[in-house]
Amino acid sequence: MIWNLLEYQTFSGKFNMDFDLQLVKNCTSEQAFLRFYGWEPNCISLGANQSYNDINKNLAEIKNIDMVKRPTGGRAILHSEELTYSVVIPNYKNLSGRLIYEQISEAIVIGLRKYDSQLNDVELENHQPNFSDLIKEHSGGLCFASTAKSEIKFRGKKLVGSAQRKLGDKILQHGSILIGKNHLNIVNYLNIAEENKTELKTEMQNKTIEISSILKRSINIFELQHNIILGFENIFNTEFAKQESSLLLT
Repeated sequence: MIWNLLEYQTFSGKFNMDFDLQLVKNCTSEQAFLRFYGWEPNCISLGANQSYNDINKNLAEIKNIDMVKRPTGGRAILHSEELTYSVVIPNYKNLSGRLIYEQISEAIVIGLRKYDSQLNDVELENHQPNFSDLIKEHSGGLCFASTAKSEIKFRGKKLVGSAQRKLGDKILQHGSILIGKNHLNIVNYLNIAEENKTELKTEMQNKTIEISSILKRSINIFELQHNIILGFENIFNTEFAKQESSLLLT
């Protein structure tokens, strides 16, 4: 199988989600895609089954925060100081979505450890929370309020949030690797009572962590990307063919 690499660029929320779906459309049985990207402007993305009514749309507009639905599941995220990845892989062999999820997470873990030895304690979550109970809580609509099985954590705190969906004979997975703290501000845009927001932000701070907070320095996003690519090459036993984004938009 040929693995195609699309290196880090920033785009609008709608462009990013449309592009991931375009990769699904373009993907054949003999190729897969790994893409890295950012969000310009900052963007709140919602899982496919979430409602825009969960978000204060007027405040988001005032603050120049974009809004978009993800084609995958998962819950609300404020995309800001992060490295986002997406993987599209053919499912013609009826691959296990769970196995692919774990392999992608393992590749990212290797990359994080290669980036800095202080990240050697990153690991996969072994337990699956009861999402039917979680969704009833104020934090239930937030991706980084809990850690799902095989997501990546650092000393008990969530560092990477991911979501996956099978689309026909393809698998799409994408996720956010937290670099800075701005993701916590998602709480400000929730349509919940003001008295609950402080408590919820504290909960988020207790449950999540960012690479810059661990390393106590600024992060070179291209160096981080490079090391995660090495992790994918290790786990999937491949080398990447680089692609230009403009060539994949037809």
